[in-house]
Amino acid sequence: QVQLVESGGGLVQPGGSLRLSCAASGSIFSIRTMGWYRQAPGKQRELVATISNGGSTNYADSVKGRFTISRDNAKNTVYLQMNSLKPEDTAVYYCNARSLAGWYWGQGTQVTVSS
Repeated sequence: QVQLVESGGGLVQPGGSLRLSCAASGSIFSIRTMGWYRQAPGKQRELVATISNGGSTNYADSVKGRFTISRDNAKNTVYLQMNSLKPEDTAVYYCNARSLAGWYWGQGTQVTVSS
């Protein structure tokens, strides 16, 4: 089992920045890829960004150039730096870990972009 705990969400004005963190514990040796997904009200959960054990990254087109995913393997933590935030980025952001045993999810953290 893998446990994921997110932090760093909140309210920010358009154009502002936030950094999300996700700390993993448990069977972390089994994790291959970590990432962030988001779900806005009335919409399906969508991929935001992923990062592999080797550091390869993948981003949704809507966040390319604005968001950066990174990973500190020594701290078992993945980060999502979000810059130039837009109102359409408002959503609950979920941390995700993919392992040989399956996918794991954090509890989610709310990000609200509003003036």
